[in-house]
Amino acid sequence: MFKNYFKTAWRNITRNRFHSSLNIFGLAVGVAFALLVGAYIWDCLGVNKNLKNIDRQYIIQSSWGQSGTYDLTTVGNLAKALRERYPGLVANYYRWDGITGNVSKGDKHFRENIQINDSTFFEMYGFPVLYGNPETALKEPFTAVITEPIAKKYFGKTNVVGQTLTIENFSGAKHDFMVTAVLKNMPLNSITSINSNNLNDIFLPASNDSYFGRQIDSWQNPWIVGYVELQKGISPAELEKPMTDLVKNNTPFGISDQMHPLLVSLNRYYLDANNALVKRTLYTLSFIAAFILLMAVINFINISISKASSRMKEIGVRKVLGGMRRELIQQFLFESLLIAVFSTLISLGIYEVARPYMNAILGADITSLFNFPAYIYAVPFMFVLFIGLLAGIYPALILSSLKSSEAIKGKLSSVGDNILLRKLLVGLQFCIAAIVLTGSIIISQQINYFFGKDIGYDKDYVVTVPVPRDWTPKGRVHMETIRNEFASVPQVQNVTMSYEIPDGNNGDASLTYKLGEDSSKAISTDVLTVDDKYAETYKIPLISGTFFNKDGSFDSSKIVINQTFARLMGWKNPNEAINQPVRITYFGNRIFTIAGVTKDFHFGSMQDNIPLITFINIRFTNQYRYLSLRVKPGNMHETISALQKKWTALLPDAPFAYQFMDDNLKRLYTTELQFRRASFLSVLLSVTIALLGVVGLVSLSIQKRTKEIGIRKVLGSSVAGIIILFIKEFLFMILIGGIIACPLAFIIMNNWLQNYTYRVDITASPFIVSVVCLGLITALLICAQTVKTAMSNPVESLRIE
Repeated sequence: MFKNYFKTAWRNITRNRFHSSLNIFGLAVGVAFALLVGAYIWDCLGVNKNLKNIDRQYIIQSSWGQSGTYDLTTVGNLAKALRERYPGLVANYYRWDGITGNVSKGDKHFRENIQINDSTFFEMYGFPVLYGNPETALKEPFTAVITEPIAKKYFGKTNVVGQTLTIENFSGAKHDFMVTAVLKNMPLNSITSINSNNLNDIFLPASNDSYFGRQIDSWQNPWIVGYVELQKGISPAELEKPMTDLVKNNTPFGISDQMHPLLVSLNRYYLDANNALVKRTLYTLSFIAAFILLMAVINFINISISKASSRMKEIGVRKVLGGMRRELIQQFLFESLLIAVFSTLISLGIYEVARPYMNAILGADITSLFNFPAYIYAVPFMFVLFIGLLAGIYPALILSSLKSSEAIKGKLSSVGDNILLRKLLVGLQFCIAAIVLTGSIIISQQINYFFGKDIGYDKDYVVTVPVPRDWTPKGRVHMETIRNEFASVPQVQNVTMSYEIPDGNNGDASLTYKLGEDSSKAISTDVLTVDDKYAETYKIPLISGTFFNKDGSFDSSKIVINQTFARLMGWKNPNEAINQPVRITYFGNRIFTIAGVTKDFHFGSMQDNIPLITFINIRFTNQYRYLSLRVKPGNMHETISALQKKWTALLPDAPFAYQFMDDNLKRLYTTELQFRRASFLSVLLSVTIALLGVVGLVSLSIQKRTKEIGIRKVLGSSVAGIIILFIKEFLFMILIGGIIACPLAFIIMNNWLQNYTYRVDITASPFIVSVVCLGLITALLICAQTVKTAMSNPVESLRIE
């Protein structure tokens, strides 16, 4: 019997190739997109899940009162002290200090992300090792653990235990580090990276911290990443008092009275960090995928129902010849399931073909179909069963119940032509398409606002380059000489040397208060270490005073602040702040004098408020990381070539790893840009699926109403009148769908925009554009399909039966 069902189903599919293809392809596209998004969500939810004892692993964050919470760092010695003094609560600890440095092997020179860490790295998390002994790999000074990609990058192979890499420190010295272990490709997790764009690939024992001038064991260093593994049965609340006591009793003033440590589970850290940006993105992508899948399913059901209603004569003949209702029900359900199977199989092929493109859109490495656990493969098959039964239930139950006399005449007097159902489904489709299109427009407006808004400085034509570090007075003077050499290049307008560039990654924060006031009134500010050419190079307007000193002389007591900081310090206008003395706790409560006040500018993302900023002169700290060069407009290829040539002459052993400031800003908004690309793809898919549904339904409607069209033409109807007849049938439902979509889209996008401190206003234009565009595209599509039938000879139409 099932063989007969298959033959009948296959003949029906091949007899109606056009509609069957629309049905199969539309559903396959929707399923493939849903699977890709589902796989991306699967990967994100799996971050850190590979770690040993993940349910007991926590990162120590720091709350600094009015300055907010530092998601990543805490006091250097806290995690270690918790393990040593409270072994009944803490089973293990791990810390790391992230730096960048020049790494070389022979003629290969690159700047790499380096992690100075504790030897508990392997013991605590169980990372897999390709070569080497994990128990001893991080014990000795001047040794290194590297990842598989780094081994291939420098040595061309992976078994490199015993080989050496040369790493330069911040005093310009170089030392060989022997490779003691090679890690397998590291999965994305919070232990080895700050985020997915800043992976650490070289791991050095904590005993090397003095080589780099770092202090991982210091109670005065609040910039160390610390983790603890709790003993079984211990809750984070039980560590609140021990952490508070340790900080209060061991840290200096400025930390002890301001910093409050808290534990955050590594199970949730990746999703909740950065104002839960990843979590919000996953929710949004889930809704988009669900919408598009729903549209594809609606298409599938709609076309299946409409096509099934044209098979009433077949139903009547089967009944006259003795066919039982049960058999008719099985036939329709089998056909529906068969088409769903074809669609799902095709979607799996689309998944693998489209996966590299989706990786590029989302900036991820979505898992291949062949790498999922076995139980995941049950999901598409359950989906086939559900959709197949859902699409086949109407023709199976309703049409099979028709009387033989009505069915064989091909009339639907007893059940109607399910027109209302079809129109409701079409309206729902266009409602979803309008929501997705409106959302995409508003997302683009917000991201364009990021890059088009006056951010307080001029980012155009600024090239940033990380430089070798020699943080001695002699090294700083040498780098200033190199800075001046670059300033002499004809294509360069200005050059500045600094520890920070305006990409959101500030180096330090400190408490500042007026001289003579109580320290309880201290305000936390971001400290930027720059030279006196920084404001000129980035074109940061100066409101009052000077940027350090007019004559270029150095006075270590001079600082510059931004206008928001001046206002919060209590000065009514920037001029009042000039020459005012203040104490900065980060530098041992040293007294500084305010030399100038700059206009506010966005140092980081517009998700956050403009920060309070204090500029410290680079000659005071001797610390620097970047050269920023403002180049002249013109031939960028020629300009970069000139800079490369100059760099090679001045710094032959350092890589020229330049970036345009525009690209640095794009990294600030990586998630938003990925989200915009995903929304564009969603619009394309949603509109395509909706239009595929219109194509199928209009085509079926034309087939059913061919004789009616002929009669109308005989009675004097024009071609335009016939076309309008079909357009009205769909445009009314599009209008209703648009009216419903507008408030829903407003609620969704208004909620999304609330996550940004600086955001666009939602106007009527995105809603109008969405509904009008969908209406016009649909009208043109209907015209293209109906014009041939409307212009045909009515005699041929009247002979259709």
